[in-house]
Amino acid sequence: MGQLLAFESAARHASISRAAQELHLTQSAISRQIKLLEEQLGTALFHRVRQRVVLTDAGRVYAAELRGGLDSVSNATQRVVTMGGMGEVLNLAVLPTFATRWLIPRMKRFAALHPGVTVNFAARTEPFDFAREPFDAAIHFGADFWPGASCDYLLGESVVPVCSPEFKRRSGIHTREDLAGQCLLHQSSRPMQWSEWFEQVKVSAAHAMRGPRFEHFAMLAQAAANGLGVALVPKFLIEEELASDRLVVLFREALLTQRAYYVVVPEVAAENRLVLAFRDWLVAEAAASRPSGASPKSRTPPAAARR
Repeated sequence: MGQLLAFESAARHASISRAAQELHLTQSAISRQIKLLEEQLGTALFHRVRQRVVLTDAGRVYAAELRGGLDSVSNATQRVVTMGGMGEVLNLAVLPTFATRWLIPRMKRFAALHPGVTVNFAARTEPFDFAREPFDAAIHFGADFWPGASCDYLLGESVVPVCSPEFKRRSGIHTREDLAGQCLLHQSSRPMQWSEWFEQVKVSAAHAMRGPRFEHFAMLAQAAANGLGVALVPKFLIEEELASDRLVVLFREALLTQRAYYVVVPEVAAENRLVLAFRDWLVAEAAASRPSGASPKSRTPPAAARR
């Protein structure tokens, strides 16, 4: 393991001296570990160029594969240490804005019901393989499908056009047609939403796909609140800004997307009491927060049918 750590650090920094600083060893110790590893593998991992080390083709492949393995060891160690010292642990993969704006403010209610449980959050914006990631459950936006897991419906998405009150006054926005010439702010993964909204309200907007792009809705809402332009944002994610008048809804027409938010539980956790308790609590919280008359659209069988 010492040889692997020495090699990975030197490969990442392209420097023996920096690897030595990171691992609190001497440069000669790092060089010796790497030489032993090269002898065991029967191939050179570095070219030595003056004061630098440059990966060989074999070294480049080995470093890429090794890094993932070392990350897995580190994650496993952290989980075991956490479990040993703090009771039950729940590791969640979450969408950043959904977690920040909707889920975390409600977590104190879950903590009151399960005072001995530690919940860890990590951001993931794309589906992943539960077998290779250290998560017990995930929050997913999209269709109600995830390989090797079950999806339970949480919330749909009603996307509305918003801006700051000052931007509205400055821009003289009174009609839907007025929006076509404004600075439109976009969410990076949904480049077509403004085009879809204009089509829905029957307004011609030749430049609907132009404008700044932001990776997360939290960035998008912040940009709109600070007067950078007009954004399309799910209404339930900006409740605080609307209540404090930092944002105003310009027009009542909402873009109803075909996708939704789901809590995802892998098949390997189907009998995990803590994971199921969290899932059931989360589904109930989402149901309570939905507008009256709204109903889930999930094709996933009800919880009782899966137990």
